[in-house]
Amino acid sequence: MPRSLINDIVSEAPVHDGRISFARLDGTETLTLAELYERAGRVASGLRRMGVAPGDRIGILAANGLEWVLLDLAALRLKAETAGFEPGKFEPDAELLARYDIKLLFSDRPSDAPGVVPVADVRLLSEKQDDDEPLPPVHYGPEDTTTVKFTSGSTGTPKGLAATAGSIDSSLHAVQEIFEHGPGDDLFVFLPLSLLQQRYWIYSALRHGHDVTISTYEAAFATLGRVRPTVVMGVPAFYETAKRHIESRARRAAKTSSPEDAVREAARRLFGDRIRYLWTGSAPARAAMLTFFDEAGLPIYEGYGLNETCIVTKNHPGASRAGSVGKVLTGKQVLIDEDGVISVRSDHPVNRRYAYAAPGDSERVFGEDGTVRTGDLGHLDEDGFLFIRGRADDVIVLDNGKKVIVRPIEEQMKSDPAIAECVLFCPAQTDLVAVVSPSALPADTEAIAARLARTNASVERDEQIRRVVVAQEPFSIDNGLLTSQFKPKRKQILAAYEREINDTKEGIHAA
Repeated sequence: MPRSLINDIVSEAPVHDGRISFARLDGTETLTLAELYERAGRVASGLRRMGVAPGDRIGILAANGLEWVLLDLAALRLKAETAGFEPGKFEPDAELLARYDIKLLFSDRPSDAPGVVPVADVRLLSEKQDDDEPLPPVHYGPEDTTTVKFTSGSTGTPKGLAATAGSIDSSLHAVQEIFEHGPGDDLFVFLPLSLLQQRYWIYSALRHGHDVTISTYEAAFATLGRVRPTVVMGVPAFYETAKRHIESRARRAAKTSSPEDAVREAARRLFGDRIRYLWTGSAPARAAMLTFFDEAGLPIYEGYGLNETCIVTKNHPGASRAGSVGKVLTGKQVLIDEDGVISVRSDHPVNRRYAYAAPGDSERVFGEDGTVRTGDLGHLDEDGFLFIRGRADDVIVLDNGKKVIVRPIEEQMKSDPAIAECVLFCPAQTDLVAVVSPSALPADTEAIAARLARTNASVERDEQIRRVVVAQEPFSIDNGLLTSQFKPKRKQILAAYEREINDTKEGIHAA
């Protein structure tokens, strides 16, 4: 394996001119990466004075910001573990500290629980202290864990997974091999830093000398044009929203320029004029959305991976195929069984079991060698591009024995601009019923009915949707119907609309 990136960034101050910025609605704060390294060392010294030792675990329950990054890097410098908790999903209380063996929990939410520290105190720790002692050197082996991450999960309590240094190194080396991030690049990150992959780009900046800008989902659209990044890391739902913004702006500008030019100009105004490419993954992306950005002059590349595997495949310049999630990256192997279920074997597994999960959860997912049974259905084409067909768990078996893979049908429904999400259910194992999340309120029921008719005309009889239930409000993270990575929570959606799903008089009926 190439030189360890994690060991590089904990042992050596950056010698390049890279910068890290924090873009907020009220302005942007920028530091050199060398200054970030120095301040993280002071925070590490402060944590030592507070009793944090190698092997201890600190928790971070806060919005994206400088304090989050300093704590994460300080923990790496001490060889302490971090546990990143997503705001809104966890509470800063004594139960959380006890459940996950947290020495100190840094939070931007009020709490009087012992061991909870205001995250704002981290800036004070990062200031020069007279009694700072040199930090002892640390070294990470491939099997050493750096952080506990939590699955976004569509059901139940999030499962905890301790990530190894080797898996982080392997993923970052593989990504650098195909995208060659370096000076002149500025990677824009706005998803929660509690998601480990978002922190990858900070580690990459420290090692490879590019810039990185940290924002939040709420501030992303307001700050993109000001920041002018070269790369944006986002989930499909973000790009769907961006597409609507661009189309709206382009319609207003179309009076003075061609429709194509109007779209390109609107895209540049939203994302800035330096975009090299857009990165997406974590959930299925619609083909129409991907085509839109490519034609708007913003190349977008879809990939595939799980918390349990890190990134597995990625489309990239010179190797991109429509409909696929890309080729398998160095260090990964994709195995597909006779039923079409994908497993992933890694040279450096994230781990071989969950750190926190219900009995049996680890055994259902991990093989003894760390091979991960993903539960996704797919195939590799003759050139090694991976195509995902859906989830094995989302195959509906009708009472006549017919197996229906729901994702392609859901994707057809979602191809209409009036529909943001579609989830299929099958009450009594006979007829398919869809619950759709409208793109806007009031819902465009005529467009939804027309899409239902077109979808049914393109599929076999057993795959036809008999009714569509239109959600009373769009699915969102706030109402508990989307995960933090904007995937539908099927069980929660079923619970929320069970009456309508089972009442044959409800919804839009197929002709």
